Amino acid sequence: MNSFVLEIWDDEGRKCTFYTVRKEDAKENETDQFFTKYNRRPEYKEPIQQLLSFVLDSIGDDHGAIDVLFNRFENEVTGLPNKGKVQVGAFLFLYPDFPLRLYALRIKNRKDLVVLFNGGIKSAATNQESKGLNIKWREACSFAQRIDDALRNGALVIDFKNRKLMSSDNSNEIIL
Repeated sequence: MNSFVLEIWDDEGRKCTFYTVRKEDAKENETDQFFTKYNRRPEYKEPIQQLLSFVLDSIGDDHGAIDVLFNRFENEVTGLPNKGKVQVGAFLFLYPDFPLRLYALRIKNRKDLVVLFNGGIKSAATNQESKGLNIKWREACSFAQRIDDALRNGALVIDFKNRKLMSSDNSNEIIL
């Protein structure tokens, strides 16, 4: 895989900052590609709005990236939305037979830093059997491995005070 840029996708939530990745030759980041693609398809308009609300409202503003909302483990990444029936205070999160998956990585399992990738249609029992989803899942796992490696070797650091990621030279531009 070539280089990619790690960039802020949304930092306006009270509980969580979201990052995304943009391949070096791409004009649009992976997360925007996902939401744009499925928002254009009438049969996915409602699920894509539910997923966007789940990410921005439930995770970004209300609860953060808590364990129960990140319970769909898919190797190096987590599939969103959560699986099963999850109760958080007065809120019930239940997405039976949800047709889409968006892949994410909680940075060091923190509740306030998440990288969103791309995703697709969950058309079979597993990611491997879901034709187009399989590719996006593999890419997300590869991105996640490189981000984890950069955190381990110090090329990428966490700014705990400001809920941000930075390159080791304190630059806001993060190229991995």
